Amino acid sequence: MPGHVWLVGAGPGDPGLLSLLALHALRQADVIVYDALVDERILALARADAARDYAGKRGGKPSPKQPDISNRLVELARAGKRVLRLKGGDPFVFGRGAEEAQVLAEAGVPFRVVPGITAGVGGLAYAGIPATARDCNSAVAFVTGHDASGEVPDAIDWPHLARAVPVLVFYMALKHLDRIAALLIAEGRSPDEPAAVVSKAATPEQRVVVATLSTLAEAARRSGIEPPALVVVGEVVRLRDRLNWLP
Repeated sequence: MPGHVWLVGAGPGDPGLLSLLALHALRQADVIVYDALVDERILALARADAARDYAGKRGGKPSPKQPDISNRLVELARAGKRVLRLKGGDPFVFGRGAEEAQVLAEAGVPFRVVPGITAGVGGLAYAGIPATARDCNSAVAFVTGHDASGEVPDAIDWPHLARAVPVLVFYMALKHLDRIAALLIAEGRSPDEPAAVVSKAATPEQRVVVATLSTLAEAARRSGIEPPALVVVGEVVRLRDRLNWLP
């Protein structure tokens, strides 16, 4: 309805991974406020007359401020628009969707949340790496590669994370990969443990680099691989040799 906001996850890239609700929102929205990681093929599914409002944030580049984005959603809804806030992955998994939802709630703007396939699941699947496998792990952790300051998060309990969780999936970690690997190894993780970087997952530009925990950062640099990228550490990476289904 007019005056509403939908917070929608667009998935990791491939338009085929959109939910039916996400597609419905694209076809109904008056305004689409979208992030940098939303694939152009997904935006092409929108109503031809829908306005597009770019709100992408990329590390090290001039970007809209989060309060401005949230306030823009309120402004558009109060103007009677059907607003689609479109995010890569899932809005509530490192997507700052909770912050935007809180602003909408405080402003009295009706909203709904449409989950998307987060890159830590869908992106890994497109790389032939399962997030869980019965013989490898019974737990997986999703971890941000940087905090609000842009540095390696110091609020994480690195000793427990390194020792307790068999598979670690880091979002936005490429810049600090050397430091993260060193922290994990210092806390008992094997330097020879398999690890991988998945860049631009579930898009035609997807690239995967496989190495060990101690050599992954250098391998990524040599390859020239670029963000957005996921880093996965754990025995599940070995399964890529058999499960890499993309041609």
